[in-house]
Amino acid sequence: MGWQGYTVSLRTLGSRIALVLGLVACGGAVTQAQIEVVEVGGYLDDASLAYIRDSITEAAAEGRQLLILQINSEAVVGAASELEETVALVADPPLPLVTWLGPAPAEADGGVEEILAAAPLVAIAPNTETDVTSEVEIPSIRQLVQELDGMAIGRYPPVQTITDDLPDNQEGVTTFPVTFTQPGLWHRFTHLGATPEGAFFFLVIGLTIAAFEFFALGPGLAAAVAAISLFLGAYGISVLPTNPWAVAAAVAATWLLAASYQKGGVLIVNLLGTALLAWSGFSFSSNPAVRPGVLGVIFAILAVLFFFLLALPAVGRARFSTKTIGREALVGQTGLADVDFDPDGVVSINGARWPATAHRAAAIKSGDPVIVRSVAGREVEVEKAPT
Repeated sequence: MGWQGYTVSLRTLGSRIALVLGLVACGGAVTQAQIEVVEVGGYLDDASLAYIRDSITEAAAEGRQLLILQINSEAVVGAASELEETVALVADPPLPLVTWLGPAPAEADGGVEEILAAAPLVAIAPNTETDVTSEVEIPSIRQLVQELDGMAIGRYPPVQTITDDLPDNQEGVTTFPVTFTQPGLWHRFTHLGATPEGAFFFLVIGLTIAAFEFFALGPGLAAAVAAISLFLGAYGISVLPTNPWAVAAAVAATWLLAASYQKGGVLIVNLLGTALLAWSGFSFSSNPAVRPGVLGVIFAILAVLFFFLLALPAVGRARFSTKTIGREALVGQTGLADVDFDPDGVVSINGARWPATAHRAAAIKSGDPVIVRSVAGREVEVEKAPT
């Protein structure tokens, strides 16, 4: 047995210990039948698969009478060992367990179908997409709970889901309490980037806002937004089957659009950057089963183009323009460097700040006197002023 096998065994042992401790804490008996519905969706990565296993173990330890695993997921992107462990627990659960694919229009494929089919009882909603067959076709959780009353699930005795304890003068069918649970906030937050279109969106938006911070010359709220976006994009890249060339193309496209803006807007460079961005978005996933959403990719591309072609120029004009100094009058003017040049930077001329560039050999440092030699687009070209 390798290290991976030992890890699985330890996890299984830990789950069994938690189950025994939970039963002891409950006094070995359940005072009130309760039903738990565990909802999972999106692409199932290692964290999602672990959440499924933990939910099953905890439900048994808490004395639940029945657990319904509600799934709406296209594919499993987690490790094969994690999927195998999850399928094994679903196939031999420590309490009555039912898997339900729904609500419509839900879909399941590949490893998700393995999880569905492994359960002692499988139910699906009408108009769902899956190759899993089921004798129970139920459109809603409420109807499923009612249908399960008196049914033996796997190796367990029949479950009771309907109670006759109705208030006076009330007729109808009342079930035992049903608890709905979802992954925690941190899990749901990180999974914002756990789709191809989501990871692509957060990556390019993070890079774009980082470019804004560069041109705006100072960290602020946008820097925090860029950091969070890049984190979510990186998380998606780490858990999804990602095409590395598409990631590189997204970075290159952002750089081209930023360079075009810096040079005053070069049409051919903008077109090339847009083409790279589109290729990156639609090729972001390396697995055909994990397809990026078309509308999500298009939205991300439009957001980046809006920023570089409209928003950033407006911010630049507001930050660097002045009513008292015209571009033509700048040639020959002297000023001071506001930052170290490498080879680009910013200069202050007669109280106005301008984006500037210089020859790398000039080695202009913050505070050095400079003189304007020419104007190109939004930039002024400067050199050290003679002292």
